Amino acid sequence: MKPRFVMAIDQGTTSTRSILFDHSGQLVAVAQLEHHQYFPRPGWLEHDAEEIWRNVDKVVNRVLGDVGATATDIAAVGIANQRETIVIWERKTGKPVRRAIVWQDTRTDAMVEEMLRAPGAEQIPQLSGLPLSSYFSAPKLRWMLDETPGLRERAQRGEVLFGTMESWLIWNLTGGVHVTDVTNASRTMLMNIRTLEWDSHLLDFFGIPAAILPEIRGSLETYGTGHGPLQGVPIAAALGDQQAALFGQTCFSAGEAKCTYGTGSFLLLNTGTELVASTHGLLTTVAYQIAGEPAHYALEGSIAITGSLVQWFRDGLGLIGSAAEIETLARTVDDNGGCYIVPAFYGLFAPHWRPEARGVIAGLTSYITKGHLARAVLESTGWQTREVLDAMNADSSLRLKALKVDGGMTSDNLLMQFVADVLDVPVVRPMVAETVSLGAGYAAGLAVGYWSDLEGLRRNWHLAAEWLPEMDQERRESEFRNWTYAVQLTLDWTSKVGNATTRVKSR
Repeated sequence: MKPRFVMAIDQGTTSTRSILFDHSGQLVAVAQLEHHQYFPRPGWLEHDAEEIWRNVDKVVNRVLGDVGATATDIAAVGIANQRETIVIWERKTGKPVRRAIVWQDTRTDAMVEEMLRAPGAEQIPQLSGLPLSSYFSAPKLRWMLDETPGLRERAQRGEVLFGTMESWLIWNLTGGVHVTDVTNASRTMLMNIRTLEWDSHLLDFFGIPAAILPEIRGSLETYGTGHGPLQGVPIAAALGDQQAALFGQTCFSAGEAKCTYGTGSFLLLNTGTELVASTHGLLTTVAYQIAGEPAHYALEGSIAITGSLVQWFRDGLGLIGSAAEIETLARTVDDNGGCYIVPAFYGLFAPHWRPEARGVIAGLTSYITKGHLARAVLESTGWQTREVLDAMNADSSLRLKALKVDGGMTSDNLLMQFVADVLDVPVVRPMVAETVSLGAGYAAGLAVGYWSDLEGLRRNWHLAAEWLPEMDQERRESEFRNWTYAVQLTLDWTSKVGNATTRVKSR
């Protein structure tokens, strides 16, 4: 019997989902579980990798049960994952040696500051395509090896294994295959962005023993077969979540771009098989690689705080009861009242890369109401997107004709209209909003022949909503100048007032 579905396992920052898609790319069933967020100190964020694996097992069983499916109904499984989050586990027992360090964690800021002054630091962007930053995996891995007694020695003996979250899941799904794909490897700062292999200079610079690393494989190829409820099912794709969204949005040609608006937001521009080295604060990353074919590259702008700013507005300030209420509150006023919020909670990411920056609310007067603050929260996402797109235009001859969007924040019509206004390009949203999961499913299905080619996947993309620019140019540029000035106010904060993480006691 021909398999009916492909399955995507989407391991995100706050939750894990299992989703089934049919041959037309339509979502058939979904199961989701949240996992705990650990904040042991200010600026630290950790996950329990075992909890995440237990949740994967639960959501896989649940989604199969919801449609009465078994392993024989599944053509392949694809994995999308939070990218720079790392875990180390024991080769013999499969047990993590400590909690995973999440991509947003800033515990290595001081370490990175020292590394920036070390010999060879200037070669890191050239080799890896990434700026030397605590955002990526290598400093987190170095910290784990340095701060966990005996771990470095165990790593050198090959007793423990390292991986980003897709490596951890593939290991568990297949019963012991230790691999990573090129998109996730490109986020570690340890892979040579041109050769697509672990780089000896990068390993030496960060002090990482090669014995701990997974094998680098293509994004679309069978790594092994599943166990348990997925017995015999090919585990046939792995993509970092943002690359998965690019794939799910069918941005297969140079010049096509998408932005995923979630906890953070990530704008990726496909540059084809040409590697474009950014000189304006963007990341050069691998978009995807089909087994046996050249890799496709992308320019990426990573924005740390967008949806999580709405969460802070809800939970930290208590000004709304649910995330959806922010649009209603923002519509109670006509503009931001001269107020701008720059959410540099963990520093500024692309295109600035200023880890010492901290957030500001600028332009406060007694005129400002919570409605103005709500609008400033939403507008901060639009302005951050504009900064990234300007950098892409400066780096590349490719010019954006439309921006494909996805993620939870795209349900906010006011925000999407504002994004179209400040970018001055149409913003379009597809019928299937789960593009991260869809991309993982597409990749797995394509790898095993469930879909025949990329053009077939393109035909599955259908428009659900479109926002066209309405703001006049003079206002657009005037507001952007104000935003740019507000950003300048965030810079050098921790260096001027002292590192807050050393002065604030853990709760």
